[in-house]
Amino acid sequence: MKPQLFAVIITLTTIATTAQAENLSDLNQLLGTKKCSQCDLSNAGLVQADLAGSDLTQANLAGANLSQANLKGADLRGADLAGTSLYGANLTGANLTNADLTGTDLRNAYVNHANLAGVDLDSAHVDGIKGLAATAASAEQFHRWGVREAESGNYQGAIANYQKAIKLDPELAPAYLGLAIIQYNFDYRAAAQKNTQTAIALFKKQKHELGLQTASNFQQNMNLVQEAENNVAKQEGGHGQIGKFMGSVGSLLLQFLL
Repeated sequence: MKPQLFAVIITLTTIATTAQAENLSDLNQLLGTKKCSQCDLSNAGLVQADLAGSDLTQANLAGANLSQANLKGADLRGADLAGTSLYGANLTGANLTNADLTGTDLRNAYVNHANLAGVDLDSAHVDGIKGLAATAASAEQFHRWGVREAESGNYQGAIANYQKAIKLDPELAPAYLGLAIIQYNFDYRAAAQKNTQTAIALFKKQKHELGLQTASNFQQNMNLVQEAENNVAKQEGGHGQIGKFMGSVGSLLLQFLL
């Protein structure tokens, strides 16, 4: 082997060993003291770790696995959590001000009373997240999350997100329609009709032709089903019940991904 090549290999090996040692040292510091500001904990395995109250300000946790970890009250200001798994983690009361949550997995995490100031959740995965404040994202983002939840079958989560979207922007027509579709699917027909009418009025006001057409078609189909059920009830002397026309709910929702 040429001396130059051997020297390069030795250098690279030394660099890799040093990096691993530094990472391990930081990991031991965190687990031993719960104080690890600016530590390199990238790709660390911390599944179910008890890190309540830890100081992780500006720590590098990119790619780390913190699934189901206890981070209650932890200080994560400015931390790099890009690509980090916080699936099912307890972040109650944690401070995540200005943390990088690009691609972070927050599914089923608990974020009650967490400080999310300066955080961008646009690319984070938040299906099933618990306790997310209505001010944590934009109305459009809550609507997108509502669509995702509906598509995955988590209708309660979808309703909660649609309602937060409407609270933030009372004129967000797609959120009313998404809410109406779920309500109709669970036989809350009066509420479904009301929200569909609101969506139609808003789409008309905003001159949103596709939205207006879709909401109007949905209302027309609801009316046709009701009329058919009334006819069946008259013929049979009882209450008619015809199967719902909800097979295309997914496609209806997809049209309003903002």
